[in-house]
Amino acid sequence: MTPRELIDTAQVADGEELRLYRRGGDFMIVLDRNELMSSRMSGSEEALAVLACEQLTDRPAAHVLIGGYGMGFTLRAALAELGAAARVTVAELVPEIIAWARGPMADLAAGCLDDPRVALVEGDVGALIGRATGVYDAILLDVDNGPDGLTRIGNDSLYSLRGLAAARRALAPGGILAIWSAAPDDRFRRRLGDAGFMVEEVIVRARSNGKGPRHVIWFATRTR
Repeated sequence: MTPRELIDTAQVADGEELRLYRRGGDFMIVLDRNELMSSRMSGSEEALAVLACEQLTDRPAAHVLIGGYGMGFTLRAALAELGAAARVTVAELVPEIIAWARGPMADLAAGCLDDPRVALVEGDVGALIGRATGVYDAILLDVDNGPDGLTRIGNDSLYSLRGLAAARRALAPGGILAIWSAAPDDRFRRRLGDAGFMVEEVIVRARSNGKGPRHVIWFATRTR
């Protein structure tokens, strides 16, 4: 078996250390003992973008906010779905994640960060959401393994009633808040409803070939 090679590390503010590994042609980002993402499993992150953008076909100039670049699966899928007039803002808190995308994982990134439709913000997606009113047609969040602050404690606020109210305020009427999770969470689904969203829960597979672990995406629509 090909050994796993440590490429680099990054310290998350208010969180733990991220480690980037390479095994052969595959990359993995690991937090403690949790493999947060792998270049071998992109299906559910791509589905986060594809299923959300399919609901924006009547908005050719849609503005999409993506929280967490990760390995860029969600960004690349969104760009493939959106038209030339669309805009995508990507908020990534950890500068090293972007450095990895432009460095050892440049082939995987495939130039998506240089797409003219993309604006990259190195900062907290929660801060962007909190400053916005009616700005985004969709907000796609994949900053943790689910609706709790695994990567950093500060992310908990994104999933609180106050954080969800801020997301609802940041969305245009009929806008979509889409949240990726490694597992179901009935309490959080109910909280989305309590925050004034119409909620759909979709089960997707981790791999793009329809195999692998089951993950969850909540699509929460701000009713007009």
